[in-house]
Amino acid sequence: MQTQKSAYALARLPIGFSFFGHGMVRIPKLNSFADGMAQSFEETMLGHDFVFSFATVLPIIELLLGMALLAGLKMKITSTVGVFLVCKLIFGSSLQENWSAVAIQIFYGLYLAILHLFADSNGYAIGMKNNK
Repeated sequence: MQTQKSAYALARLPIGFSFFGHGMVRIPKLNSFADGMAQSFEETMLGHDFVFSFATVLPIIELLLGMALLAGLKMKITSTVGVFLVCKLIFGSSLQENWSAVAIQIFYGLYLAILHLFADSNGYAIGMKNNK
């Protein structure tokens, strides 16, 4: 059982660091990131203000999601939130016809779904007793 918990903790790390890193590097340049993302959607049905608003909160969500994944907090909830976020990103990438981004995002979604499936193998999170 300890090996399963260790393996699960190791599986959380790559995707946790990825989300954490996405948020960490984008927050200091939040306005330019959000504006660039909004401009990249000008040819889609989504309006500039909608995309700008989404892109303003996205790095914060990514950072918090990454922290939760790294810490192993409430993994069923955390992985579910992650899958829903990735679905929104897939929708946006599909509108842009950015199929390579969609493929990567599908991988993220599958990874998070697997973490969800095996959440009972999660060891104790930092300072928490029940972290499933």
